[in-house]
Amino acid sequence: MESVADPTEGFTNVPLTEYNFEIQRPYDIPLNQRYSYENGTRRLWVYADDKPHNPNSHTMPRTEIRMHGLDYSSGVWQFEGYGFVPNGTSGATIVQIHGASHGATTIMLRIIDGNMNYYCGAVRGILATQMYDKWFKVNLIHDVDGGKVTVYIDGEHKVETKDGGPGDLYFKCGVYAASTNISYFMESRWRDIKIYKK
Repeated sequence: MESVADPTEGFTNVPLTEYNFEIQRPYDIPLNQRYSYENGTRRLWVYADDKPHNPNSHTMPRTEIRMHGLDYSSGVWQFEGYGFVPNGTSGATIVQIHGASHGATTIMLRIIDGNMNYYCGAVRGILATQMYDKWFKVNLIHDVDGGKVTVYIDGEHKVETKDGGPGDLYFKCGVYAASTNISYFMESRWRDIKIYKK
């Protein structure tokens, strides 16, 4: 049996305030109709026919936490959070590192039919199965100078892969619809979000 690791060993915790939790949501919808924060849990949801987060954007609907004020372009950074995805949500990116030299993102973790996928799964791989209706811990480590990203789920090392090169980089979590095969309603919940760096 694979041992459970502490991916944060050797990292320094970056203090967070509500300033750091910027919520992106459909631009024509009040915040409380797509986001709640109660008893330490942040709940984010979106519908497939919602508008994008900006009137000038042509992207898919999202309700996401964009970690604000913590953009980075070098060094080693880490996102940690406990996520929960209710049964029925599919085709939704629930956590990502936005930015890269090549492409819009460094990594996306997407829930499809209850499985945690590295991007769309069929091409990049399924990282964990049967993820519905339970809390799980996600750790994303981005070594920008080393050009690699490492993913842990519940303390288990799942993948280490090359990144897309440096850029204006930041962490996001919530729900961001994929371009195909999405459920009409998409939701994820997050608690105990932390950012670390070396």
